[in-house]
Amino acid sequence: MDAAQPARVGRARLADPLDRLYRAFDHRTSAADPVHLVRPFAAPEDREVAAFCASALAFGRVASVIQSIQNLFAVMGPRPAAFVRAFDPRRDGCRLEPIVHRWIRGHDLAALLLVLQRMLGEHGSIEGFFAAGDEPGAPDVAPGLDAFSRRALKTALDAAYAPGKRRMVAYFFPKPSAGSACKRLNLFLRWMVRRDAIDFGIWTRVTPARLVVPLDTHTVRMGHCLRLTRYRAPGWKMAADITASLRRLDPADPVRYDFSLCHVSMMGACGYGTKQRDAQCPLRGLCRPRTRGDGPQRRSRSRRS
Repeated sequence: MDAAQPARVGRARLADPLDRLYRAFDHRTSAADPVHLVRPFAAPEDREVAAFCASALAFGRVASVIQSIQNLFAVMGPRPAAFVRAFDPRRDGCRLEPIVHRWIRGHDLAALLLVLQRMLGEHGSIEGFFAAGDEPGAPDVAPGLDAFSRRALKTALDAAYAPGKRRMVAYFFPKPSAGSACKRLNLFLRWMVRRDAIDFGIWTRVTPARLVVPLDTHTVRMGHCLRLTRYRAPGWKMAADITASLRRLDPADPVRYDFSLCHVSMMGACGYGTKQRDAQCPLRGLCRPRTRGDGPQRRSRSRRS
């Protein structure tokens, strides 16, 4: 069988089990996830801003991610969009300084809020800013993400950074053209564009068909197990390849499978690279988990940017 063909397991065999798995996770109490921290913000403009901030910090251990998001939301208050519009780093930056998330510091968060402030000021919403650089006729969101990040990083940020400070705000705005999987940006788009019990679906100018899976360690593992990708090294090519495989199952909404597949791995049910193999996997019989004894296996870390 050609390794490039996503029929590695077979569409007919995958469709029903993945649909059942999707339905099993399509409710708000199915798994702990940063998306649920955004849900209390009822107004669409507040959800959009809160979702971008939450997805931007969605890297590292889940407990640490949730704590950092909660700390940032405590500073932003109940109306995140209004907070961003009025944000002054000289007046409000000191409240962000205690927040540390891995290599991100308070001044990086201040810079992020300045970028969002510019987006809201110039286009009324993050969606408006994204749409201004998107190519709706493109098969996926890669051109839109490239333009989004490039334009975002043209924001004047001297007010957030002291001279000589390393400007890690660029970490929040990676580009597919540089090979990044853009995991957190794709996660934000999934939350904004799709609509079900998990995702909010408040954007109208991007179709779910153009979304790309938010590639992280767990998605990589499931992609290998189900033979959804021919690539070994994580990055944009792997994310697009896994999405292409899922698009064959659901052309209109390929990324709907992401939440369930990711959380199967997060809960420890995926046996890829372990002795348990597929003993605990709800997709048992469809996946082909490898162990060290199966032959050469290159270890790789997902690009989380």
